Formats: sequence, structure tokens, C-alpha cells
Amino acid sequence: MSEMNDQVRAVVFIVLALIILFTWGHFFKPPVPIPPPSQTGTAQVAPAGGQATGESGPSSAANTSTTLSAGGKPSAIPTVQATAEKTVTIESALYSVDFSNRGGVVRSWKLKRYLTDQKPPRPLDLVNADSAPQLGWPFSLVLTDPQLEAQANSALYEVTTSAGSAGATLQAPADITFHWSDGHLDVTKKLSFNPDYELNVECTVTVDGRPVPAAIAWRGGFGDKQVYNAAQLVTVYYKQNGKLNLLQYKKLGVSGNQAQPAIQSGPLEYLGIEDQFFATTFIPDGTNLSMWNWMQNHDVLVDGKPTPEPEAEMAAGTTEPAPLKMRVFVGPKDLTLLSKMTPPLDELVQFGWTGIIAKPIFEILKWIYRYVPNYGWAIVILTLIINMAIFPLKMKSWRSMQKMQKVAPEIRQIQDRYKKYSMSDPRKKKMNEEVMAVYGREGINPMGSCIPMLFQMPIWWALWRVLNGAIELRHAPWIGWIHDLSAKDPYYILPIAMTITMYITTKMTPQTASVDPAQQKMMQFMPLFMGFIFFRLSSGLNLYMFTSNLVGMGQQYYLNRTEPLPSRSKFKKKNE
Repeated sequence: MSEMNDQVRAVVFIVLALIILFTWGHFFKPPVPIPPPSQTGTAQVAPAGGQATGESGPSSAANTSTTLSAGGKPSAIPTVQATAEKTVTIESALYSVDFSNRGGVVRSWKLKRYLTDQKPPRPLDLVNADSAPQLGWPFSLVLTDPQLEAQANSALYEVTTSAGSAGATLQAPADITFHWSDGHLDVTKKLSFNPDYELNVECTVTVDGRPVPAAIAWRGGFGDKQVYNAAQLVTVYYKQNGKLNLLQYKKLGVSGNQAQPAIQSGPLEYLGIEDQFFATTFIPDGTNLSMWNWMQNHDVLVDGKPTPEPEAEMAAGTTEPAPLKMRVFVGPKDLTLLSKMTPPLDELVQFGWTGIIAKPIFEILKWIYRYVPNYGWAIVILTLIINMAIFPLKMKSWRSMQKMQKVAPEIRQIQDRYKKYSMSDPRKKKMNEEVMAVYGREGINPMGSCIPMLFQMPIWWALWRVLNGAIELRHAPWIGWIHDLSAKDPYYILPIAMTITMYITTKMTPQTASVDPAQQKMMQFMPLFMGFIFFRLSSGLNLYMFTSNLVGMGQQYYLNRTEPLPSRSKFKKKNE
């Protein structure tokens, strides 16, 4: 029995052993040996249509480069490159933007609602196609290594769009991605266009898998090149610590070498480039933005001779090795539109120190335009309102002149007693004291007659800012030959009419008897001096001045008839 028991135990042991071996082999298989990584191979790269292609694909180079990742493990960076140059267009009701995959840059940025002065008019292109081929295109890259920068801006990028490969024209909202790599330098630009003037931009640049600092540039000039002295009107700007800083082309770059970029370190609230009526603004979107700015010359033909013309250029980017994210506004400097941006960009409509006056005047002008849909006639009505509002001041000035005329004989006697003394003689001070005593006794303000002029000067400056900076007046017609109230009168009719009416108004205004003859001569030449200045200013401002002079002539005629000043002949007889 014991022997039988031993046999049973042996059988049980063998069965258990087989079960254990079977179970272990089933659940605890030995690992399959991994073959060593090859030094070269074939990578699958997604082309514009979104389908993977191999080594023989039509638009991708499939060789890879092996490098070490941050963890020290080998990783392969595929080379990505298109074989042919092509253009992709993004359109909305407001704009049409052409991109080239050669550098992933902008070749044209047209604003459909704003036309050129050409005949026939065409949508305004903010890209200068004459200088950009020489100086570089908008949305090109700025890198710390010039050689890598040149590679990135000349390479043929693979293009992927939100619509796949269907068609070369996209309707906003739309996404477009540019990707290029040579296995060492890898660049990706992703742009998301909205139907309005804003887009989102993401850019990543790596070298051997490691991010490097990069910036998106606006090169090759900006804005409406048909504007008089256009290059001088282009300004680079940035806002930092609540202050908007403006840099004209002479202040760009490094002193002594304007072609070498100067860096304005961040954080910046926003930055960009602008001309009289349009702006491109880069706004941080999770990235601490800094600014590069510089100036380059390109040759233009003047009388058949090449002449250097300056072009302001700038770039928005990061000095840290991190992906670049920002929002970009490219469009008109419309005050209503800019004030709704986040952050508000309304400061780009620059009224200067006259803003406290200019903004209300501008709002009144737009309010009038709702009922009189012609900005020329709206300016005429605004002029009538302003002149009627200050007429009480003119009446007060007239009263002051009457009082001064009354005491003129006494003032003349005081002046005659001291005329033998030079201006540096201390006794001249006594004369001034006696004159001021007479004015005080009669309640006369010596500056009273100048109050209307002093009051109008800020209004003139504010109107100059409004009429030269409000995009609403760009290409706004009045009548006949005036087709653009923001531009000069092409035939100088308004400046000449303004000068003539100003001269007539001066002749109609009697001078007090105490006014020095030399001062009278100077006042007679003042209209000619003003006319010379106004020949270079906008038609809108000349229209305001001309209308103001006409109203002033009517008001002066009324004052001369109802409350005339004593004539100078009467004063002479009384003084004798």
C-alpha cells in the first residue's frame, strides 16, 4: 500500500509539474528580442492632402536624421520639404491674403473695402511688391543664426490646410500650416484666420529637436505706397507699461547702423507697424513678446536714376526658447473697430495732446454724417456749429476792443512820455505799470481781443488731427474736383480761396488806434503765411478754414454795422 502510495505521489508530482510549466509558459512568456535601431530609414510624412507618402512620394523627402532627445535616447527627425512652389489664398469679405510656401511668407495682403488711387481703383495691398523681393516678405522669420534664418525663409514648406488639398483658395474661418525640416532645423507655422481682421499665429522652431527663440517679421515696407511721402509716414510702435511709444524710421535699428536690429525687451502689451490709416499689430497670447526693429533702403527710380528709399521693418517674437503664440490684427485704423479689440488699440488713432477735444469733434462729425451722408458737407455744418458757438467770445472781444479804443488817447500820451527811453531802461517798466493801471481802472483785459483766436487754435489742431488721421475721410469725396478729403487739393483751389477770404476778413476787422503800425503790417501778411502752410494740408482742413472765414466775414460785417469802433481819423483829431 505504501508502495502504491509512492507511485501515486510520483504521478501527482509529474502532473503538477506539467501544469506549472504550462501555466508559466502561457502567462509569463519571455520577451521578444528588439532589433537594434537602424542608422537610416524611411519616414512617413503627411503631404498637403493629409495622406502619408513614403520615399517615392511626390512632395516629401523621406530621409531622416538621428539625434539625441532631451532624455538621451535616440530619436529621428524626418526631413520635410515640398518639391514645387505654390500659392494659397485665404479670403473673407474684408481681405484676401496670398501665401507662398517658399518661406511660408505673405506675398499679398489686400483689404477689399479700401481702394488705391489707381484707375480703375483696386483693393489696397499692404505689402509693397516693389521692395519686398529685395528686403524680404511679411511673416518671414527672424532667428539668432543668420544662416539658419536664410534657410528657413527660402525653403519650400509643406502646406496643410483645414480644407485638405481641395483648392488653392480658402474661405475664412480657415487654418493653414507650413512645415519644413532638413533633419536639423525644423519650422512649423500655424495660422488661424477669422472672418474679421484678426488671426492667431503659432510658430515653433527647433534645432536638433530643441526649441530656439524666433520672431515673425513684417519686412519690405508697409501700407499705402501712393500716399505722399509714404515711407516717412510709416511708424513702428510698441506699448509697454501703459505708454505707447512711436519710432519713426530714423529712430530704428542700432545707432550708426540702422540695418542692424535693435531689441526692445518685453513684456509688451502690443507692438506693430503702421502708416497714416492702416496697422499691423502683434498681441501676446500666452507668450512674452519682445520687438526687433530696423530700417533698410531699397532703390527706386526717380527721373530715371536709382534713389535709396527707407523702409521701416520690425518683428515680434520671444527671446526665450519656447513656441511663439500671438494674435495679429491687420486692417484699418478705425477708431470704433480698434476700441473693441482686447486690449483696446484705439491709441493707434493718434490725436496727440488734442485728444480731449479731437475725439468729441470726431464723434460730432460722425453724428452729422448719419443725417448728411457726405463728409464734405458734414465738415461745413460742423464749421457753422463751432463758429456760432464761439460767436459770444467774439462779441466779448469786440467789447474789449471798444473799451481799448476809448482809452487809446490816454495810452498814447503815456507811451509818448516814455518813448525816448530804450527797452532796457528800467523807466520803461514804469510806463507798463501806468498803462496797466489805466486798463485796470476801465476793466479792460489787454488779451481780450485775442481770446477767440486763442480758443480756436486748439480746435484747429484737433481738426488737423481728425481730418488727417480719420480713415473715414480717406477717399471721402465732397464736390467736383475734391475726391479725397484726407489728401491735398489737386488744383489748390481751396487753399487759394482760404487765403483770399482770410485776407478779406483781416481787412474788414478794424484795428484799435493804439496798435503799432508795424503790427498792422504783420497782420496783413498773416493770411499769406497761413496760405503757404495750408497748401500742403488736407482738403478737409482747408474746407473747414474756408467755411470758417466765410462765416467770420458775415459776423464781422454784422459787428461793423451794429457796433462800429471809432475810426482812426477820429482818434487822431481827439489826440491832437
